[in-house]
Amino acid sequence: MKIRHWLLLSLLGGLVGCASTPPPEPRELVYPTPAEETFREAVELMIEQGYVVRHADLSLGRAEASLARWPEYRLQLQVSEEGSRSRVRVSALRGNQPLPPYLLDPWLVDLQVKLGVAP
Repeated sequence: MKIRHWLLLSLLGGLVGCASTPPPEPRELVYPTPAEETFREAVELMIEQGYVVRHADLSLGRAEASLARWPEYRLQLQVSEEGSRSRVRVSALRGNQPLPPYLLDPWLVDLQVKLGVAP
């Protein structure tokens, strides 16, 4: 009976360790475009890059998408209004592990090009 007890405790301990994955750290950039336009273009960019948009809510400025091929990548997008500009926060996971924020810089640059505001 004791072996069962220890086996159960070790399995539960392993599950608790899996549940404590830290949230992904976002990368931010401010664009000189209205938030609605930025949000729509960002979601369109996700689709063009092969992401499947699971959730997109313009009124909240939030979207989540997953890459349609292995390994699974998930993007989380938040667009907020700052006067006539927009602030974009994007974060990503590979499987259940957060990606370092600097890896999202190329995506933010692609969005900048798509919006026609690249330097």
